[in-house]
Amino acid sequence: MTLNSEWWKGGLIYQIYPRSYMDSNGDGIGDLPGITAKLDHIASLGVDAVWLSPFFTSPMKDFGYDVADYCDVDPMFGTLEDFKIMLARAHELGLKVIIDQVISHSSDQHPWFQESRKDRTNPKADWYVWADPAPDGSLPNNWVSIFGGPAWQWDGRRRQYYLHNFLTEQPDLNFHNPEVRKATLDALRFWLDLGVDGFRLDVVNFYYHSKGLESNPPSAPLDSRNPGVNADNPYTYQIHQYDISQPENLAFLEELRALLDEYPGSTTVGEIGDADPVGRMREYTSNQRLHMAYSFDLLHAEHSTDHIRNVIAKMEAGIEDGWPCWALSNHDVPRVATRWGAEEDPQKYPLAAMALLLTMRGSVCIYQGEELGLPEADVPYERLQDPYGLNFWPEFKGRDGCRTPMVWSNQPQGGFSTTEPWLPVNETHLAYAVSEQEKSADSTLNRTRKLIQWRQQQPALVKGDLELLPDTGDIITFVRTHEQQSILVAINLTGKAQEIELTAPIKRVLEEPGFESTLQDGRLTLPPYQVFFGELA
Repeated sequence: MTLNSEWWKGGLIYQIYPRSYMDSNGDGIGDLPGITAKLDHIASLGVDAVWLSPFFTSPMKDFGYDVADYCDVDPMFGTLEDFKIMLARAHELGLKVIIDQVISHSSDQHPWFQESRKDRTNPKADWYVWADPAPDGSLPNNWVSIFGGPAWQWDGRRRQYYLHNFLTEQPDLNFHNPEVRKATLDALRFWLDLGVDGFRLDVVNFYYHSKGLESNPPSAPLDSRNPGVNADNPYTYQIHQYDISQPENLAFLEELRALLDEYPGSTTVGEIGDADPVGRMREYTSNQRLHMAYSFDLLHAEHSTDHIRNVIAKMEAGIEDGWPCWALSNHDVPRVATRWGAEEDPQKYPLAAMALLLTMRGSVCIYQGEELGLPEADVPYERLQDPYGLNFWPEFKGRDGCRTPMVWSNQPQGGFSTTEPWLPVNETHLAYAVSEQEKSADSTLNRTRKLIQWRQQQPALVKGDLELLPDTGDIITFVRTHEQQSILVAINLTGKAQEIELTAPIKRVLEEPGFESTLQDGRLTLPPYQVFFGELA
């Protein structure tokens, strides 16, 4: 294992969705022993770390993002001993292990909530966000849930409403209470003591609410909202001024960072959903708070060259001494091969998108199957599991399409399981299976592996500064510089050949990743979905 305490800075993190990675016991659900069995595949990619989505004790109303015990493993995934075995094997392979922490809310089955809801005087009465009804019995304010409907649920025992930003079964913890803060930090310490290397913090800007419970103001009209906004969801009808991103959160993040500092080499990456994502990322990753954070700026459908260039420019201008972490796919959004590349070449486009992901300044999250170029799966309504999709069907089909099982072989159930899995294996995915792609040096998997390993050897791409070049048309062009190395990166994500004039002298063309391009007399020609790397003189 590396002794570099800042391994995460420019690090590559491979995200595992445990339910869908590998089923070791034939019950149709992925588990920790299954992950352990496939760690060699991940290590072969050349990444630095794995991130595991929740595997904690849970009634699974939101598939683990409703935690009933923060310090134990749900039996469907195995045991705490299975986790320790997985952790030890990952470390043997040189992989760090980051685990999800969902502490803004718990399951309504958590013992904390079960005690809190008994009455208004019990020791945990103030551990969750409770509010009296309005004089006419109506809701305390206008806050709405991301999953649809009001963010308040009536509880007859306390004769109060409780806050839930997600499902009614996911009550929000009250971070204004110091006992809650201590309890959540104690849970993190439990996993750090076991040897985990850090945490991905779910909805990290949702921890605090305004004590005044003021109603949120309305947002802009539908036709003037940003691309990617889900107009079918009433959550987007408000400016979330009082229910999230409260200033008190900053002091808690400093407490959290102080805990991580007791464990050298550990790290945090926060998920931020906010109207000002760059500003919030800067705020949350500076002054000894989070190590890094990511937003949804590149997880929407919009992907024009201008949009991508603007996202990078805004990040570079606004992040200051903070640190971004980029992702193009994850367990919450359609896979990038479909979301961006549905009308593009299914073999070449995912590689060009991967090249973009791996060359921007910051750390990187690669979602399981992204190394295969997997497209989004089409899950029929009768097989849907995601409550988000069930609530908004058919306009929004939910998140099941990116959560279908990993395909390991061109066999029944994709080699994932010996029985029918919890979500169906998409038949079109079988041709993308690991076993099939291992046979060809030109496959998406093997070219991604080669690109990752080459990238890891380029200091400028791992830790360098970034300067966007202007006026390069439909080619995304920037220079990465670190100490004595400067690399020009030019990416063509379109289906048409593109040309630009290069004013900077190229010392040599870096051909290791195997992309095609032509550089002659300072004129660069990029065929469709191709990338150019050149070392500047």
